[in-house]
Amino acid sequence: MPDASPTRAQGALTGIRVLDLTSAVVGPYASKIMADHGADVIKVEAADGDVIRWIAGPSPTPGMSGKFLHLNRGKRSIVLDLKRPEGREAVMRLVARTDVLLINMRPQAVQRLGLDYETVAERNPRLVYCAMVGFGPGPYRDTPAYDSIIQGGAGVAALAEMATGEPRYVPYVVADRTVGLMALNAVMMALFQRERTGTGQRIEVPMFENMAALVLSEHLYGATFDPPLSQPGDLRLIDPQAKPVKTLDGYVCLTTNTDAQAFALMRVMGRPEMQTDPRFCTKQARAAHSREYFAIRAQEMAKRTTAEWLALLKEADIPAMPYNTLDSLRTDPQVQAAGLLKAVEHPSEGRIWDLADPTQMSARGGVSARPAPRLGEHGREILAEAGYAPEEIEAFSAAGILGSNSV
Repeated sequence: MPDASPTRAQGALTGIRVLDLTSAVVGPYASKIMADHGADVIKVEAADGDVIRWIAGPSPTPGMSGKFLHLNRGKRSIVLDLKRPEGREAVMRLVARTDVLLINMRPQAVQRLGLDYETVAERNPRLVYCAMVGFGPGPYRDTPAYDSIIQGGAGVAALAEMATGEPRYVPYVVADRTVGLMALNAVMMALFQRERTGTGQRIEVPMFENMAALVLSEHLYGATFDPPLSQPGDLRLIDPQAKPVKTLDGYVCLTTNTDAQAFALMRVMGRPEMQTDPRFCTKQARAAHSREYFAIRAQEMAKRTTAEWLALLKEADIPAMPYNTLDSLRTDPQVQAAGLLKAVEHPSEGRIWDLADPTQMSARGGVSARPAPRLGEHGREILAEAGYAPEEIEAFSAAGILGSNSV
């Protein structure tokens, strides 16, 4: 049964068991958040483990990359060979005791393994089954997908080309992380509905369609209308100058959306005449002439240091903050005040910098998170909870159905 120790009992999802058959980022990110709130997350891995164990940087011991640690804290790991009937049956026995199943295999593979919703729902009609797929029904249905594939196909890389002249992926797995949150939202709604109806349901969250919808909702712009009123693309966002602004000695980040903010910036820059310039005197005018507006901003802000600008912008109540690199972000005063990075001891990796959840919930209480698991670390205890006798577990291990790293 899920751990119901006093600290975990205060979590919103304590008592919810999640069977996580996902790998990489999209599914593990969703299940990590569930674990942070008290869910008992069982991570089912292949013999070689989640790919993120190996491709996301060095670690003191093999297969424990920093990204893996951040995405998989609070979970238990079991290695099962799902190509063997005994491995699939073990999953089915776990399904019978599970509230949520997360899976991100291609639909053909899911059918081949007998892990489709119709099959598993026979074992557990209360199951909330969430499939994260690259593509929904259509010509791309069984095409393999990664974050970069989705970024390119859904128009994210094209936005960089519109701004800089060269297509570029966002150097952050934005599709995986975003769709992971969408999957989490859908699962939470399904669990809430189950409280009313007593039955589970199947959820499918396609990455491509969801990211395409986000890009289009942001950038369909005047092409929203028929006939179109403009070309697609929000000019404020795709302008080449829509980036951190160069100062005399660095950069500063600022945005002025309202008239009050824009007029304050014009005065601070020493350009008060812009307030009555027909190109800049309204929000609509500035949006239509964003290129000229940003060019003047860049010209004026290059005349003073970052520290000078930050002081002036703060005094004028203009939204702004320092530009951070990955190094300076870790020592940013707000990051430090929030306690976002905390030093903890991992059983196999030693001292690591873990990331706190900055979201505040008044009734959240405390959840004692397990460290991210070694590959197959909890296999034996998970099978025992599913009703397997000690001799059956030994036979699984000897036959290679239960990974050799299970302890």
